[in-house]
Amino acid sequence: MTDANVAGRTHIPVDDLAELIKVFDIGEVLDRRHLADGLMNVNWRLDTPVGRFALKRVTDVPIDRLRRNLAVLPVLVSHGVPVCAPLPTVSGDVIAEVGGSGYCLFPWSDGEHVRGIDLPLAQVADLGAHLARLHVALGRAADVANLPPAPAEITVEVATPAGAVRKADRLAEVVSAWGSRDAFDGAAAKALEQRRLLIDRYADLRLKSDTPAGPHGWTHGDFQYRNLLWAGSELAAVLDWDRLGVRPYAEEVVRTAQVQFGMEGVFDLERVSAFVAGYRSVNPLEPDMLVDAARRLWWKRMTDFWQLEFHYDRDDHSCDDLFLADETLLHWWTERLDVVERAFAPGEGHQP
Repeated sequence: MTDANVAGRTHIPVDDLAELIKVFDIGEVLDRRHLADGLMNVNWRLDTPVGRFALKRVTDVPIDRLRRNLAVLPVLVSHGVPVCAPLPTVSGDVIAEVGGSGYCLFPWSDGEHVRGIDLPLAQVADLGAHLARLHVALGRAADVANLPPAPAEITVEVATPAGAVRKADRLAEVVSAWGSRDAFDGAAAKALEQRRLLIDRYADLRLKSDTPAGPHGWTHGDFQYRNLLWAGSELAAVLDWDRLGVRPYAEEVVRTAQVQFGMEGVFDLERVSAFVAGYRSVNPLEPDMLVDAARRLWWKRMTDFWQLEFHYDRDDHSCDDLFLADETLLHWWTERLDVVERAFAPGEGHQP
């Protein structure tokens, strides 16, 4: 993303800010600071005469869906989940639509974003237990918060090798025609060439069924360190409910472990195991369900190119670093597929 685009994303027009102050009845903004931790939406810390708040501009989810999602948070608070419920506007809505954008306001929560690999093992296990309790609470909160009931069965499409190669070929043509040929373009072109070889080599390990193993229900959707605040050893807040949705529980466990503990090109397998053990101490998913989810996520990472689609199709470079890191991890993971799956489910066979 260019400097101009970054400035545009983080700027609030004076008239829009004045309207937001009025709509949320916060008096005035004494100080405003952009929060750089988010990747998709845009957030600021606001200091006002009536307190400190977090303001979020909605950019990556339909406003009606977010309004539905935010209605869950007060119910989760009543179940002891550490979340920040949104503050209503003077008209009672949780989202203010101002200047063509949607905004929501939250009480400020003190804490730090801590990468998963920087958490002590005891906290890693606690984090797994927190996720399990969150799944249980969402199941209990769904009716009260008027969430649609989860269907009796769900399916999750498993990309075909041919379809993935077509995506890679299209993107390779885009990269070739892009013109700039900077370092990222060179890395993308090399990665796409290698990815086509990997897909062909490992196509037989693709799961054939579109029905994941294990129970499913409402899940957070992006339970990772940028959306978690720690106050010392305690989890202070779970943030960013844009991707609340029905998924297999094992899918969220495995994805969370990958995002939290798959950093710098490798998995911290000791922390993966501690996290899974913490989760299973509350919600005892069967090991074969976690193996199934791990294989599905590996194949999804093998056949998905969303960061490159952001870069070349949307001219959005905010996730470029994620692509480079995930590509390194994918190769490490592929070479150790069985070892990684044992970390998710010790003692299980690995023929999902």
